[in-house]
Amino acid sequence: MDQRFEGQPKAEIRVEGRRLFRTIVTNDWGSQLIWEIRRNGEIVATVTARLSDSYEITDQPPGQYDVVLQMFQYEGYEKDPTGKYTKSKFVDVSNKLTCTIG
Repeated sequence: MDQRFEGQPKAEIRVEGRRLFRTIVTNDWGSQLIWEIRRNGEIVATVTARLSDSYEITDQPPGQYDVVLQMFQYEGYEKDPTGKYTKSKFVDVSNKLTCTIG
């Protein structure tokens, strides 16, 4: 049975201090949903976002961070020799935020 991707998932995210908030995801595919948090272009955290509509950044030092909500788009089983999917991937489903944690 193939997964059907009807519509593009979409949510809005915002930040208040160290806490991130998301709206309900429209056109939700029901697959893995994560917060991707970057500092200086490097991923410093990926945190599940399916169970709660908020997340507090507590384990990162002060600085500037880029945050986006992503959902897994499954396109097939194919993996490379290191075990990473070659067709399936995480896609952005929200606006991107740049925030300063102080």
